[in-house]
Amino acid sequence: MATIKPLGFGTIESICKLLADTNNGFKGSEIAKYLKESNIADIDSANTKWKRLNSALMNKQTMDRCSNNILVFLQNSLNPVRHYNNAEWFSSTIYELNKILSFEGFSFQDNGKIIESKKSLTINQANARASKLKEHLIVRKVHPEILKFCREELLVDNYFHSVFEATKSVAEKIRNESGLTTDGYRLVEEAFSFNDKVPHLALNSLQSETEKSEQTGFMNLVKGLFGMFRNTTAHAPKITWKIEEQDALDILSMISLIHRRLELAIKARKIYKGKI
Repeated sequence: MATIKPLGFGTIESICKLLADTNNGFKGSEIAKYLKESNIADIDSANTKWKRLNSALMNKQTMDRCSNNILVFLQNSLNPVRHYNNAEWFSSTIYELNKILSFEGFSFQDNGKIIESKKSLTINQANARASKLKEHLIVRKVHPEILKFCREELLVDNYFHSVFEATKSVAEKIRNESGLTTDGYRLVEEAFSFNDKVPHLALNSLQSETEKSEQTGFMNLVKGLFGMFRNTTAHAPKITWKIEEQDALDILSMISLIHRRLELAIKARKIYKGKI
């Protein structure tokens, strides 16, 4: 591994205060365990949690003259598999950690790896990017549902997470409109296909071949969207895509179109069964 420049003292201190927070951070036993796994000496074990962790990381960086082992510690201690049953804490912690790391030009990804990213120069930089994206989308008159995905926390590293969250909103709307409970490719197939003659949701009367083609085309469009962004387990590398602002604008505009069409869709299956 290439030698990575040392992190600033303030950066390390902020990381330690975040991870060793009195109420929600690592327990003392976890700090000892993660330090040992990362080959970092626990030199100040009698101190408060964040100061104990700060002493260990600072000492290791001083000895190594690089931050490699500190980043290894973060990847070890925040390995997603360790925190699968505490997803809310994990998500919140990674969000806060990325704000800190952004000042050093790093980003902690959902797959547990740290990569280089665009360096933040000010506290408000991520918020400014969110405002700029939202402004452009308003000009495009996108569906109101889309604007909520231009939040600061989704833009700390890149635009991928805004697109990813907006894509999840499509699945949620399909479930709400159709009454189905599945997800992803299967959800789209069940909601719009002709497998049972009458689909749960129809874009039109489905009388002509043109109307049927429109229905099929829309179904395939949503499937394609899910295939690219929805399934992060099958497409983990997608998380590191460097989606730029123009890409995000185009993709979010397409998702806006999907939302508008879904709002106009007919609940054909319920009508056919006389439930409406």
